[in-house]
Amino acid sequence: MSRGSGANSVYYYTLLLNFDAQCIYLYRDYHGGMQTKIFLDEGEMPKRWYNIQADLPTPLDPPLNPATGKPATPDDLRHIFPMELIRQEMSTKRYIDIPAEVRDILTLWRPSPLYRARRLEAALKTPAKIYYKWEGVSPPGSHKPNTAIPQAYYNREEGIERLATETGAGQWGSSLAFATSLFDMKCTVYMVRASYEQKPYRKSMMQVYGAECIPSPSVKTRSGRMVLGRDPETPGSLGIAISEAVEDAASHENTNYALGSVLNHVCLHQTIVGQEAREQLAVAEAYPDVVIGCVGGGSNFAGISFPFVGEKITGKHPDTEIIAVEPAACPTLTKGLYTYDYGDVAGLTPIMKMFTLGHDFVPPAIHAGGLRYHGASPLLSRFVQDGMIQPVAYYQNEVFEAAVTFARTEGIVVAPEAAHAVKATIDEALRCRETGEAKVILFNNSGHGNFDFSSYEAYFAGMLVDYEYPVELIKESLSRLPVMG
Repeated sequence: MSRGSGANSVYYYTLLLNFDAQCIYLYRDYHGGMQTKIFLDEGEMPKRWYNIQADLPTPLDPPLNPATGKPATPDDLRHIFPMELIRQEMSTKRYIDIPAEVRDILTLWRPSPLYRARRLEAALKTPAKIYYKWEGVSPPGSHKPNTAIPQAYYNREEGIERLATETGAGQWGSSLAFATSLFDMKCTVYMVRASYEQKPYRKSMMQVYGAECIPSPSVKTRSGRMVLGRDPETPGSLGIAISEAVEDAASHENTNYALGSVLNHVCLHQTIVGQEAREQLAVAEAYPDVVIGCVGGGSNFAGISFPFVGEKITGKHPDTEIIAVEPAACPTLTKGLYTYDYGDVAGLTPIMKMFTLGHDFVPPAIHAGGLRYHGASPLLSRFVQDGMIQPVAYYQNEVFEAAVTFARTEGIVVAPEAAHAVKATIDEALRCRETGEAKVILFNNSGHGNFDFSSYEAYFAGMLVDYEYPVELIKESLSRLPVMG
């Protein structure tokens, strides 16, 4: 039947509402441009992850074995990672199949919806079209299960019984706890102390899923005891928590380590987000002029951006602007060095070429706990170094102001981490208001803020400090980078 017009056509499309949500939104877009969200069917969820390493003009600088200083081999990593993840970490194959069992679990919430932020556009009086990928629909409430599920799966397949990990704000820890519960595995999470105290309900969620949650630094590991010996009141950091989790995994035969960001295979798993977004934008006959994501280690940013960065590299869409947003209190990309450094405080991880503030850098206890990491993904760092991605840093008060604007227009209370992307999006939209450009802006709304109301309470009480880490202290931390022979 053709679209037609009049009462019969309206009646026909009203019936479709009961059968195909995507059709009704297409209908609304066709009749007056009222489209607000775009769904994909479960069968349209990507069956493969996109590996951007295949499209790099030159290979990444290899990670180095911390003991020898030589390029790390698969055997160097086998004591903490399953072989399939090691293969993915080093692969240059453009697409990697998603196992059927993993895809089946991902359909609990995927494909996630793409929203058009019409109310925000109207409030900003901007000609820009703002779209956001809403990852808060996952059971733990963020993008993190996109990699937690496959990581738990590959470890289970190799007979691993327990996973040890770190977490900042708790989104990764609760996601891995969720994943291990589905595969009948145990999970131990070292949660950065500042976030452990700020976000108690993330700890509760991990416990509901059966995981053990320990404030880091702790007395359970040599790494934790070493840090506490230097500073008993330390707020902790992701670098410290990583050391504890790696030490835990390396000292137990039935345990492996799982990381929620930074590494190539983690970024790979997250590309399901950007691939879905590209298909959803095609439904709206749009392509992003600007792609935005927040950055701690780089996982959600890679997820939304790498499919578009790939098309920028290959010349299919060379003019797309890619913006990486970080906190001014932990300015890895904007004030760090692009060099080799450890991924953790104790120097247990491979040495990676990345933007870093120094592996023993301890940022202040800002409320965007998931963005308090001294380094960044080697892939993301490479693109920043090459000028493919533009980094920007914000203070936390202006970030929360943007989050409140978003909540009062779009209705969603976002996590402080995701609010950084909201702030950059609003700034881009206001620039469009000044220039008159009707750009298409896409950002990754990476998680909800339902467990972050103590942070919002502090904002409304005027208790948030706009902390900018002193350049002298950054230089001091960078002075202790590993010496490369």
